[in-house]
Amino acid sequence: MRTSIILGTRPEIIKMASIIKELEKRNKDFFLIHTGQHYSYEMDRVFFEELELPQPEYNLDVGSGTHGIQTGKMLERIEATLLNERPDIILVQGDTNTVLAGALAAVKLGIKVGHVEAGLRSFDRSMPEEINRVITDHISDLLFTPTQRGKQNLLREGIVENKMFVTGNTIVDAVYRNLEISKRKKNTLKEIGLNKKEYILVTIHRQENVDNKERFKGILQGLVEISHNSNIKIVYPIHPRTKKMIDILQLHEELHSIKNLIVCEPLGYLEFLQLEENAKLIATDSGGIQEEACILGVPCITLRENTERPETIEAGANMLAGTDPLRISEAANEMMTRKTSWKSPFGDGNSGKRIIEIINAVDEVLAVGD
Repeated sequence: MRTSIILGTRPEIIKMASIIKELEKRNKDFFLIHTGQHYSYEMDRVFFEELELPQPEYNLDVGSGTHGIQTGKMLERIEATLLNERPDIILVQGDTNTVLAGALAAVKLGIKVGHVEAGLRSFDRSMPEEINRVITDHISDLLFTPTQRGKQNLLREGIVENKMFVTGNTIVDAVYRNLEISKRKKNTLKEIGLNKKEYILVTIHRQENVDNKERFKGILQGLVEISHNSNIKIVYPIHPRTKKMIDILQLHEELHSIKNLIVCEPLGYLEFLQLEENAKLIATDSGGIQEEACILGVPCITLRENTERPETIEAGANMLAGTDPLRISEAANEMMTRKTSWKSPFGDGNSGKRIIEIINAVDEVLAVGD
């Protein structure tokens, strides 16, 4: 069984890491394709080294562009690579354009597709990620769902149950493993000048938020409210594109009205994990960070009207705060006083191992429903 892992963003690398390490451990025949969706491979080379992962054999350097242009380039280049290598199965993770292009290229060539983190739904078709998830799930042969909720979503859409496997989420594997690596190499709080549980960590990057002046302004005004009410430090590692949108939308006044604000460049994953672990609260529009906060026992508010991780809300680890300033402030106040004794719903940190064990039995599994 020859396996190809197709990835193109740093969250995908993080969540595929335990699967890659398990394939290495078992001396399996596999290779990595890096599409370069968010960063060129050259920029990600250090990232692979930091996470102690093998370097990709193929670097497609697709780069940014509209959804159509980017996905089209990926389809063409992934197809050529798969025709050359002829794997038996490809694995993709999550909901990016890389995931959609990888699954489409493979299925059209008769190569089996395994979708890691299948079954997530925000039920908001205006989100490009939701379209990518739904299409990928419906053309995949193996669906590795993090929770029972994901499986139920797939069943409601008429997908054959024998394709589905509840494995837990590989993000748990990643958090446990990479925190250990991080603490060996970094002391991020000391470098930035922070104390444990004395700051709020903020991330805002989603297109529907940072490209919309009303929403982005509402989020920043919400952070202003929090900073004036609690007098707590607010740490905001700001993405270059988000910084550019602050300029375009002329939101400097709102940003600089936030008291005790520490704006810094985007941090490496290992440094960022330490900031997450030691924050009093995380305010984010990222799906993966909602999961990580829940796993680490850190309260979270989500700066969106929906989430494809409702398990975090049910566990008591997260609240939907939307983009209204007052609602954001109220949610932050509630979550900062909430007990952090919830149990993570995402598994025990052995999801990568389970997925590879399922793939080892792939001849039997894939015969079902063919």
